[in-house]
Amino acid sequence: MTNFQTIPASIVLLLSLSLASWALGDTPAPTRKLPVEGQVFSLDGHTAFLILPEDVDDEEPTPWVWYAPTVGRYPAKEEKWMFEKFLAEGIAIAGVDVGESHGNPKGREVYSALYRELVDNRGMAKQPCLLARSRGGLMLYNWAVENPKSVRCIAGIYPVSNLASYPGLKKASAAYDMPAEQLAKELEKHNPNDRLAPLAKAKVPIFHYHGDIDKVVPLEKNSQVLHDRYKQLGGPMTLRVAEGRGHTMWEGWFQNQELVDFVISHAKRETSGE
Repeated sequence: MTNFQTIPASIVLLLSLSLASWALGDTPAPTRKLPVEGQVFSLDGHTAFLILPEDVDDEEPTPWVWYAPTVGRYPAKEEKWMFEKFLAEGIAIAGVDVGESHGNPKGREVYSALYRELVDNRGMAKQPCLLARSRGGLMLYNWAVENPKSVRCIAGIYPVSNLASYPGLKKASAAYDMPAEQLAKELEKHNPNDRLAPLAKAKVPIFHYHGDIDKVVPLEKNSQVLHDRYKQLGGPMTLRVAEGRGHTMWEGWFQNQELVDFVISHAKRETSGE
């Protein structure tokens, strides 16, 4: 049996405060390690972040980059160089953790909640630039095709645009709450490669950087298909292929000046209605 007389008073006080906080229903503030210092906050039970540039004009909407995936350790140190480039140009960066949603409808709802929070309450511009790394492509594209007028541009680093390719329908079916066979029948409703028409109609500019020996997210089933279909639909897109590169942490993926310049130029482009 524990002898409570031997427990230091400071520990007893800490335990008491913790129990009181629990009894009152208080929850600890969300935390997330970011590659650059920023705000971390809770949004409908999901952890979100917002990294602001030093000088923010309170009278004007702040241009911003929407990064995905915000799950696990991402965004990670690899993104630091890009993020610093954006911040230096007065561009904020944001994201929200929707878990391994694979672009499912529930994740899209949370994305819409983040969009409303940032635009309505935190001074962000109405059209963010979307930046998709790997499986973040499923998340951002499936939101973008349903909200094409709210997208300034899309940039991707070996992004997934084909559910059947990654993670595969069997694995994705759990996130979509349906058997794999049913997901296969409804794939056109949820697969970015099959949902591009609204983005093309809105003339949303796209830039992808993808390796030709990527075994995790194969070029020919993802960015190449998206590029060819988007062009056929009349959409503006640039696809840069890195020869001899796969799904790796090669710094060239994350320190690509052309991609950064693409995002900055569109994020700062003036449009009516902002």
